[in-house]
Amino acid sequence: MHQLPLDLRRIEAPTLANFVAGRNAEALARLRRLPGEAAQGGSALVYLWGEPGCGKTHLLRALAGDRLLLGPDAPVDAFAPGQLEAGAPAIVAIDDCERLDDARQQRAFQLINHALARPGAAIVAAGAQPPLALALRDDLRTRLGAGLVYRLHLLDDAEKAAVLGRVAAERGVSMSPDVVPWLIAHTSRDIRALLHLFDALDRHAFELKRPVTLPLLRELAAAGALIKSG
Repeated sequence: MHQLPLDLRRIEAPTLANFVAGRNAEALARLRRLPGEAAQGGSALVYLWGEPGCGKTHLLRALAGDRLLLGPDAPVDAFAPGQLEAGAPAIVAIDDCERLDDARQQRAFQLINHALARPGAAIVAAGAQPPLALALRDDLRTRLGAGLVYRLHLLDDAEKAAVLGRVAAERGVSMSPDVVPWLIAHTSRDIRALLHLFDALDRHAFELKRPVTLPLLRELAAAGALIKSG
């Protein structure tokens, strides 16, 4: 059985430049301005919401990295509001707001208040629903809804196909025209997951000295190496 290992080191780290905007160009343009505004002493609160796979976490990590990312699984003590007093502009990201427990809701509320009161700091938060629909304490929901709110949309199939085609062309990979439609229909709706799969498929085909074709994909699927993820 051939497995399809995912070498994540070959996948670029999330940046604003490698985010595929699709219908999210307005939100991306606003986020591009945040670092400069923070550096000039501005402060802001932006909330992003949408379905899994629409790019919320990509954008949060692009702006704040792992160090300033608060989420349901992050150690709450690592995100003290005092970190916003260090003098350097800071963008703090709060991910998966709908999953924050009581302690992290309190920390998120503190971080938002400190950021809004401190020039040079900004908050970017994300969740599965718009702020007022979140099952959170009232004061936190109100805070999250007080800033700019953007809904992020999933890429449609044509946009995903265009991205995969562009990546293949950049790498000089020749593949049969039925490969990309099959990947989109049978694997994942998340563009980064699709890119991971394509990266691994490219390497697998190279190791076997075979072209990237639908028969190769079907062989991998039959071996259980490709799993539909939504």
